Amino acid sequence: METFLRITPGVHIPEAELHFSFSRSGGPGGQNVNKLATRVELRFDVAASPSLSDDQKMLVRSALKGRIDSEGVLRLQVQESRSQWQNRCRAVERFVDLLQNALRVRPRRRRTKPTAASRERRYAAKKKKSVVKRLRRGSSRDE
Repeated sequence: METFLRITPGVHIPEAELHFSFSRSGGPGGQNVNKLATRVELRFDVAASPSLSDDQKMLVRSALKGRIDSEGVLRLQVQESRSQWQNRCRAVERFVDLLQNALRVRPRRRRTKPTAASRERRYAAKKKKSVVKRLRRGSSRDE
């Protein structure tokens, strides 16, 4: 039975589309580091994924352009734990979080005008600054 990762209510990605590779990790762990391949690299082919529509692919590409290579493959590396399984689970969690954030619809910004009080505060600050500068100019001419 195939398992799916629920990204949003309308987007479910089968785990079969995720490809994992394992290598030796750096960092703490003593001899464990030298013996076991605990670093996990998760790869997801955004460009070839049948689970995402073209619009969703564009959203993901623009939001995650720093993590996607020239072939359209999203890569994540995790080596936080000494356990390969924990690193694998953490990579999947990060993948889901990244896609949820990339596919989130952001509300359009409404343009607003500054309040009268904020304009007044700004003008008062500008006047105070100009007085300080004017006083500085006057003192340098006296020398």
